[in-house]
Amino acid sequence: MRRRKMVSLAVALSGLAALAGEDPASQVNPFIGCSYNGHCYAAAAYPFGLVQAGPDTGNTWWDYCSGYRYADERILGFSQTHISGTGCGDLGDLLVMPFTGEFDHSRTNYTSRYRKETQQAKPGYYAVTLDDNHARVEVTVTHHAAIYRIRYLGDATPRLFADLQYGILNWNAKDAERRVLECDVEQVDSRSFSGRLRTRIWVDREYSFALEFDHDVNDIYQLPSRVETENGPRGILSFDMPSGGTLMMKVAFSTVSPDAAARNLAAEIPGWDFDGVRAAATKAWNETLGRAELVGGTPDMRTNWYTSLYHLFLQPADITDVDGAYRGADGQAAKAPGGHYYSTLSLWDTFRAAHPLYTILAPERVDGFVGTMLEHARATGFLPIWTLWGKDNQCMIGNHSVPVIVDAYLKGFRGFDAEQAYASIRKTLTEDAPGRRFNFTDVWKKYGYYPFDIVKTESVSRTLEHAYDDWCAARFAEALGKKDDAAYFDRRANNWTNVFDRTVGFARGRDTKGNWREPFSPFKLNVGGRGSGPKDFTEGNSWQYTWHVMQDPRGLIVGMGGKEKFLKNLNGLFSQPEKVEGMGFALDATGLVGQYAHGNEPSHHTIYLFQYAGCPDRTAELVREVCDRFYRPEPDGLCGNDDCGQMSAWYLFSAMGFYPLNPCGGEYVLGAPQVPKVVLHIPGAAGTAALHTFTVIAKNLSKENKYVKSVTLNGKPLDTPILRHADIMRGGELVFEMTGSR
Repeated sequence: MRRRKMVSLAVALSGLAALAGEDPASQVNPFIGCSYNGHCYAAAAYPFGLVQAGPDTGNTWWDYCSGYRYADERILGFSQTHISGTGCGDLGDLLVMPFTGEFDHSRTNYTSRYRKETQQAKPGYYAVTLDDNHARVEVTVTHHAAIYRIRYLGDATPRLFADLQYGILNWNAKDAERRVLECDVEQVDSRSFSGRLRTRIWVDREYSFALEFDHDVNDIYQLPSRVETENGPRGILSFDMPSGGTLMMKVAFSTVSPDAAARNLAAEIPGWDFDGVRAAATKAWNETLGRAELVGGTPDMRTNWYTSLYHLFLQPADITDVDGAYRGADGQAAKAPGGHYYSTLSLWDTFRAAHPLYTILAPERVDGFVGTMLEHARATGFLPIWTLWGKDNQCMIGNHSVPVIVDAYLKGFRGFDAEQAYASIRKTLTEDAPGRRFNFTDVWKKYGYYPFDIVKTESVSRTLEHAYDDWCAARFAEALGKKDDAAYFDRRANNWTNVFDRTVGFARGRDTKGNWREPFSPFKLNVGGRGSGPKDFTEGNSWQYTWHVMQDPRGLIVGMGGKEKFLKNLNGLFSQPEKVEGMGFALDATGLVGQYAHGNEPSHHTIYLFQYAGCPDRTAELVREVCDRFYRPEPDGLCGNDDCGQMSAWYLFSAMGFYPLNPCGGEYVLGAPQVPKVVLHIPGAAGTAALHTFTVIAKNLSKENKYVKSVTLNGKPLDTPILRHADIMRGGELVFEMTGSR
């Protein structure tokens, strides 16, 4: 029965691109966010896929977290896995680089110049001409595999450089020498290879691959290791083929074993039909992107809209093989209970808007997201924090699996065991766990905040974010009838008040004796524990984090002394000097409007707080400014890391005119739409084929008409600034009447 429902869903969704009357994939520009701090990639990718195959132009430090920057003039090679928009690097597995002619045994790389006009990127496809290496490279993908079509130019001998030591690094170039911990590669026959590697950069993980060519490999020259710690082989492959010919290569991956990778390859790319694979990838993208149809709008609007959707749907990655197997957090291979196991969960970022948007546009996956988190908790003893290829790097603060799970339950998702989910949440929030880096549950219970003389870094940010997670736990306990637990977590949810200094109107560090941090400056910035002086905040300062009370904006208004004072302070956030205090560089504090930092996630909800102060026009002004300044359809058009779709999700929600200020529970705060009409084609949440249509219309929208005069829902005035999730999922029509006057 379940399989029949899923097949019906796929059939129903296949008509969405036709409903749109266009090809959404053709309007995506994958180069957006590939310069400045966007950290996006140009690689060919599949919706929620395991493989992202494409070019790398660098692999070390902040600029190359995704391995690619549009502005660069040389390509290092083509690796098969990438992460989109993060602030740390990893993956970049199995680098290959075609070239022609004789090779120098002393060379350590085969980089090549290229011209931008020869480069093309579309969802599921990438192509470029390598000027120095005399080759035209095309690549397209399936969920687990990539296929390359390499046309060698000229009359020199075709060759391929392959590097298994290579990978996208983090902050230390020396990691290149010790990245590969274990490596076992086998030549299966004259045209195929397989291997299993264990690598460690951001996470310690295993990957396996199966690789095939359409021509015999007639010679392999293995390059000598550069240092003793290298375990990954590098070599030059020559082929039994004429000069000026075309070489086809296909490669599949698995977290489980080389045999599993081979099964994935056989299932998804059994032959050598490059164009057929590309057409299937385009079709998959059109069906996915077609769920949120933009009607009308300028070319720039359409590019921004569909590219944001594209970035949203690149992850979380379903890491299960075609038979449902995966390797999880405990390093053991298993079968996913629901058939899917997801990773690339950048939860500190994506719980805010990306996951709420998945509950609307990809509801058939939400139970799988939650099931993955519960399996992770079963294996490790706590819910995941930030996972990559099934392993938790525990990057960032809080545990924002909690709001994602609770939000799913409160919105009616029932494809997981609610009691198990609640038990995992309670244990994660109240008990220390072996292997977890941040174990301070007793401190939280004793003080009701994290004193900076015990918790040396990010004490204020941790207090604010843990209080939010506790609020979510209270709502789950309440929904399950656990009244005592609900009251307990509600008390802890109010812990934000313990680091809010009413005398100055800011969140502020506090020690075990209750003394406030001195000296104090709300401009003092801390990024990732770096910089000199106090480190009370995470990638920000007190100006940005004071508003991080998403569960209780009305309480924050009271704490600041009422709406008038609150509004004065909130306006002050956006009118302060755009300065950075206390650091010579600020990687995350970008996209500044005053001290509001749109380039980093803790600020994302803040613009919508004006609604609670009775000033919706200020929200409208700021949404327009942010969309115009920080979402440009250019490679450097994103003002900060896209962070696995979170920046893009903010744009998508805000362009429609509403946003999940509190991302748990199903309420969206109204803003001001930025596009004329959106039609959401919503699949049934339980995997059924039922489709609803929810249409958002912005009447009289223009450059001048950025304010909202009135709002109706299904023809009736919407007198509250709150839109409910259930209203969207039932289908209907939300109409904004726009005006040029406040």
